Amino acid sequence: MPLFNSQQQHDRGIRWLGTGATVVIELLVLLALAFAVVRYVEWSSDAAQAEFMSATKSSASDLNHLPVSSAPIQPEKDPTCRRER
Repeated sequence: MPLFNSQQQHDRGIRWLGTGATVVIELLVLLALAFAVVRYVEWSSDAAQAEFMSATKSSASDLNHLPVSSAPIQPEKDPTCRRER
């Protein structure tokens, strides 16, 4: 039965080789996913910052161009003084 023993040892070698290849592929996929997540977070952060900066610039320019009301400003009436009808 030496043929059976040598065949069994050869199968173990193939299993280790297959397991090693699977681990390497899984690590490569994990690294690719991690890289994609980091790039997405950087991209979304840049996009959010650009949106915030454009909103800040527009609101700052709006402060310089406040609308002028045509209605005269009236002083607030004293709440303790009531008008009778």
